[in-house]
Amino acid sequence: MTDFNQHEKDFLNQITRVVEENISDENFGVSELAEAINMSRSNLLRRLKKSTGLSVSLFIRQVRLKRAMELLVNSSQNVTEVSYAVGFSSTSYFIKCFREEYGFPPGEASKRWQPEEPTSPIEDKPVHEKSKIAWGLAALTALVLVIAYFAFKPSSESAPLQLEKSIAVLPFKNDSSDSTNIYLINGLLESTLNNLQKINDLRVISRTSSEKYRNTNKSIPEIAKELNVNYFVEGSGQKIGNQILLNIQLVDAATDKQLWAKQYTREVTSIFELQQEIAISIASEIQAVITPEEQNRIEKIPTDNLEAYDYFLKGQNQYVIGNTESLNEAIKYFNKAIELDEQFALAHAGLAMSYYYLDIFREDKRYTDQINSHSDKALLYDPKLAESLMAKAMYYMHTQEYNLVVPYLERALEYNPNSAFVINTLSDFYANVRPNTEKYLEYALKGIQLNEAANDSVMNSYIYLHLSNSLIQTGFVDEALLYADKSLEYFPGNAYTNYAKAYMLYAKNHDLDETSSLLVREWKKDTTRLDILQEVAKVYYYKRDYDSAYFYYQKFINQREAAHLNIYVHQNATIGVVFEKMGYKEEAKAFFDEYLEFVQQDESIYKNIMLSVYYAYHNDFEKSIKYLELFSEEDNYQYWLVLFDDDPLTEKIRNLPEHKRLMKKIESKFWKNHERIRASLEDKGLLKPLTQLK
Repeated sequence: MTDFNQHEKDFLNQITRVVEENISDENFGVSELAEAINMSRSNLLRRLKKSTGLSVSLFIRQVRLKRAMELLVNSSQNVTEVSYAVGFSSTSYFIKCFREEYGFPPGEASKRWQPEEPTSPIEDKPVHEKSKIAWGLAALTALVLVIAYFAFKPSSESAPLQLEKSIAVLPFKNDSSDSTNIYLINGLLESTLNNLQKINDLRVISRTSSEKYRNTNKSIPEIAKELNVNYFVEGSGQKIGNQILLNIQLVDAATDKQLWAKQYTREVTSIFELQQEIAISIASEIQAVITPEEQNRIEKIPTDNLEAYDYFLKGQNQYVIGNTESLNEAIKYFNKAIELDEQFALAHAGLAMSYYYLDIFREDKRYTDQINSHSDKALLYDPKLAESLMAKAMYYMHTQEYNLVVPYLERALEYNPNSAFVINTLSDFYANVRPNTEKYLEYALKGIQLNEAANDSVMNSYIYLHLSNSLIQTGFVDEALLYADKSLEYFPGNAYTNYAKAYMLYAKNHDLDETSSLLVREWKKDTTRLDILQEVAKVYYYKRDYDSAYFYYQKFINQREAAHLNIYVHQNATIGVVFEKMGYKEEAKAFFDEYLEFVQQDESIYKNIMLSVYYAYHNDFEKSIKYLELFSEEDNYQYWLVLFDDDPLTEKIRNLPEHKRLMKKIESKFWKNHERIRASLEDKGLLKPLTQLK
């Protein structure tokens, strides 16, 4: 292991000691370690990754396995006893992890583990002699390993094909003529999906993606191609009296061959055991690894009151529909569930989220107290429930306390790693609220894996637009254009994609005439679109065609004021330049003043660059350079800052050596980050080479 400075050694010793103190606690994981040492999860992850190259969960596992080795070699405990002693409730999972770490099963530890040899005559040799011997032994070992690899490597013909463990749960069918039972069948679908989503070793397609196939005539292989999955779960059932009859089958997606099937006849009182058994059986059939923590979350019973759970399922069925009427119905059912079980965390979370969506587009928020109260209760009664954490994150989005949102979403994703809702929320957050191009792209790519095909073509078009936008912001021009074209294949009339694509083409061709022509064409399709209108004006500004820029900006300002909108204030400096060039100096000053007031209140990473261009235009070059220097220390900024390097706002300062040096630093850092992000995403299997995408 690499030598660390004393500070890092102390840090590693500290967290190792904390893990060892809790080593028998199977529930002691990333969040608990972060809390124990008073660090955020993200800071702990970054620091540990930098120090050891390991994730936090892998580090904890290594500490557990090291203690396991000590116990196996030096005590009389058997494998099962050691497994429990170091925090593994599943002996089979312990054996798997141990074999991965040491190369042999724990039962052979006492025979095959070789402790460090006592000091030998080498100790008497000078340091450089020992180094030569060590390097010689290392080289010899490496050679032996290479020979062994090629000698014993199985041929490609004999090696079994390892399919990705990707799965979609198709809508369950109600076998009963009684349509009032549909909420129960949908509830069993939702629980099966939710339990599978808790397994990190699986990729589970979202319900919104599979719901479109409820009444389809397409074959399983056709659906598999659209959803990009290898397995399907199909189900049908009914409720007769107090019994649930359910048929479940697991299907190979490529061949439509049944891999596993089972018919369940259970009392309603056994509904939770039924849900758990289905998920674990499916995961076992495709050899997905379920960690002890995941199994605990799957096996956790949400309520002891079956009547309360019945009301919850009815509420959940309405919540999924999502319109105002159904959300109000969901609230009624969730409240009835809570009347029967005050500590029903899922129902409290459902209430908080229903109120959130009722309020989401209202300027005057009505349900702030309800969202806060029920999200707090959900966390109180089950702090490790993903829905509880999601509900609290939604409360902070509702109140615009954005710095508190991410920790709850990240922890929710830890407990439900296949949650398309959490992943898409994080993607939107890093796109619009706290801009971070790397995180925006990573979560957009993860989201597309869980939403391979949405309910309709328009939805698909916007999903691909979202991904395309995240790619261009990070400098992936060709990939962005590819997904923009996919977006337009689904919905040619998507104006957002068309005008975003105009800029992507500029990134490829550097032709502002082409860009302005494409944008004007889009704006003429709908002249009420202020977003496109201000982009048209901005391109003419970059072309130094101030007459045309003024023409379009004047239209934009008039429409903005008529609608009483305070949008695109960050463009007021650009507008100020245009008005000044046209001789309207007082109006120009007013726009610059509004711009400066806006920037001074801004909390994004772009604050310093916006201040820099303001002072550059107003001849305060010292301040401009100071703020540019501060911005040059930022990371994960958008490609446009590098691409549009000919801004009229910076004309007066552009040739100063210090400005040139800093801009070169900013551009160089962007492309270094671009390559680092590419390597990281390809390593995670999120970003494929362009040749594989076409």
